[in-house]
Amino acid sequence: MIRCWRMAAAGLLFGMGALLSGCALGPRYSKPPATVPQSYKEAPENWKSAQPSDQIARGKWWEIFQDPQLNALEEKVSVSNQSLKASLAQFEQARSLIRLHRADYYPTVTAGTSDMYSRVSQNRAVASAFSKTNYNDLSLSMGASWEPDFFGRVRRTVESAQANAQASAGDLENLSLALHADLAVDYFQLRTFDAEEQLLKDSVVAFERALELTQNRYQGGVASGVDVAQAKTELETTRAQAIDVQVARAQFEHAIAVLVGEPASSFSLPHAPWSVPPPVIPPGLPSDLLERRPDIAAAERRMVAANAQIGIARANYFPSIVLSGSGGFESSTITNWLAGPSGFASAGVSALVTAFDVGRRRAISEQATAAYNQSVANYRQTILVSFKEVEDNLSALRILESEAQTQDAAVAAAEHSLDLSNNRYKGGVVTYLEVITAQNTALTNERAAIDILRRRLTASVQLIQALGGGWNISNLPSVKLNGPPPSNQPASGR
Repeated sequence: MIRCWRMAAAGLLFGMGALLSGCALGPRYSKPPATVPQSYKEAPENWKSAQPSDQIARGKWWEIFQDPQLNALEEKVSVSNQSLKASLAQFEQARSLIRLHRADYYPTVTAGTSDMYSRVSQNRAVASAFSKTNYNDLSLSMGASWEPDFFGRVRRTVESAQANAQASAGDLENLSLALHADLAVDYFQLRTFDAEEQLLKDSVVAFERALELTQNRYQGGVASGVDVAQAKTELETTRAQAIDVQVARAQFEHAIAVLVGEPASSFSLPHAPWSVPPPVIPPGLPSDLLERRPDIAAAERRMVAANAQIGIARANYFPSIVLSGSGGFESSTITNWLAGPSGFASAGVSALVTAFDVGRRRAISEQATAAYNQSVANYRQTILVSFKEVEDNLSALRILESEAQTQDAAVAAAEHSLDLSNNRYKGGVVTYLEVITAQNTALTNERAAIDILRRRLTASVQLIQALGGGWNISNLPSVKLNGPPPSNQPASGR
């Protein structure tokens, strides 16, 4: 009768575990509100959200610049960049932790066998004339133990692991976006330095002709030796500037090599001056930014994980109930090892609760609540920074576009002034000092125009990065996380 009652009690506990395992302590997660502006302050009114936005949404945003060399390099980042592989390995670790914690939903089953020969002392205290001193002990056993998730500790642990894995996926996407943006910025820096070097080399050719003309005029008695010295000084100064540009160009080439996972010693890019202004990048609506930035998505997932930790901390106030059982066969000889009389079995229930811990559980619960509040503040700060980055680059593009137009007018005026000075010098009206002044003014303005183009291209890439690079929160892996890594990243670092 007692045995039947114990079996019924064990069955009841198993049933209660199955029913209550769906319950979980702790607050239900709700995304906290964040301040989102109605529109971007720096977005020009003539920008429409129609044209390139569809191209950006495809993910390979660098293709809007229509440069095959840039496209090829960007593809190498996804495959060969070592920082990206390290982040991918971190995501895979987080995904494995989910499977680890999910295992706590189910019983742990063990099985084993042993064969032991023993010889005991005949003079031991409980020895008798009829007891054996030598015997074999053959056993085959199986055991099972299970802690039902009565108070949602396991469920909250799995929920936290899932959210952390999704946050890790967001970090991976954010790193991928940053690496692709860094490559594009370095590439445009390199190409505009190519343009600047080409400008200086063309100027060297022009100054060589000017020096030759001045030397001829000097030999004809029309120009002075001062004019020749000034022309030669201007020529050599420009040559030095053309050489100096190669230093920055080489450093950006080496930086690109690291980003695409190749040794800088064996990587090179041919010279190709860039002169095309950046395409228009429509910012869309500010509310869309919360869905398009992987770092915001990662911060939001970390709030979910921190909220689940509160439930785990509260579950510590309740008892831990473990159901266990074992059974098998035990005999001294193999002939009757698996016979019915050799069988044994046991089952039991244990419960353990902490009666007094000097406030340890309360401290853990308060720490979990504070950690959640911290994650909320980090989430809102990430949103504020994201809007700041968008506004920064929108204003930069708007202002630099106006500056580029003004600078183009300055370049045209400087070139016209140089033509007039050359004609006046050839006519003997002025000294070569006026020509040098006009040459320096024209060259300075042309280099300034290239620098403005460089800054416009950089701001364009950074705006795309600030807008999320075409990423969307729907690209975040599901909570099951059984599928491939996010964004079709390589499944292995090998």
